Amino acid sequence: MANTKSAKKAVRQIARRTAINRQRRSKMRTFIRKVEEAISTGDQSAAKSALAAAEPILMRAAQKGIVHKNNASRKVSRLSSRVAALGKQA
Repeated sequence: MANTKSAKKAVRQIARRTAINRQRRSKMRTFIRKVEEAISTGDQSAAKSALAAAEPILMRAAQKGIVHKNNASRKVSRLSSRVAALGKQA
């Protein structure tokens, strides 16, 4: 257990940052799930609007260090291609 003043402060800071990161990660996953659900229903307009809402959340998560920038870009790219594919099959 931390026994210096600075170590105790560091523990408090880490706990606060962990809680914030957990919220951001959860929000990111929720928005991704909304896009996935819209894709599974086959409604392209709903999927496009869900993707438009999810993209800034994903990129902000990358900016804040929740996920790597390339990871966020890859997720956006793959979701975009799946949404685009909905229009081709219909």
